[in-house]
Amino acid sequence: MDELLIAHGYPALFLVAFLASTLLPLGSEWLLVVLVLNGFDPVASVLTATLGNTLGALTTYGIGLWGGPFLVERVLRIDAAARARAEGFYARYGRWSLLASWLPVVGDPLCLVGGILRVRLWSFVLLVATGKLARYAVVALAALESA
Repeated sequence: MDELLIAHGYPALFLVAFLASTLLPLGSEWLLVVLVLNGFDPVASVLTATLGNTLGALTTYGIGLWGGPFLVERVLRIDAAARARAEGFYARYGRWSLLASWLPVVGDPLCLVGGILRVRLWSFVLLVATGKLARYAVVALAALESA
C-alpha cells in the first residue's frame, strides 16, 4: 500500500489529508513522513498536506453552515458529546480555538461549530490553515531530524 501511495506522491497526500479531515477516521501525518523520508520535497509536501486538510475542514465548515443533523451525525459521525466539547472549547477561546482544528477528537467538531456559528469564511480559513500548517511543519521537521 505504501508503494502505491508513494508512486502517486503529492496527489495521494492531498487526497489522504483531505479525507482525514472529513469523512474517514484516519491520519495523514504518516504519509507525509513516508514521502519526506523518500525524498519528496518537504516544503511541497507540507503545503500539499495543508491544502488538502484545510479544504477538508472547509467541507466540514460547509456542513455546519448548510447541513442538517443527518449530515452531522451520520456522515461526519460527530455525536452530541463531541459537539458539546467543541462548543465549550469555542465558547472559552472564541474563533482562536480554530487554530486547534488539527487536534484529534475536537478538531472536526470545531470546524463544524465554526460553520454553525457562521464564523467569517476568511477568518476560518486563515486560522484553520495556520494551525494545520504548523502541525504538518512540525511533523516534517521531526521526520527529517530523525532520519
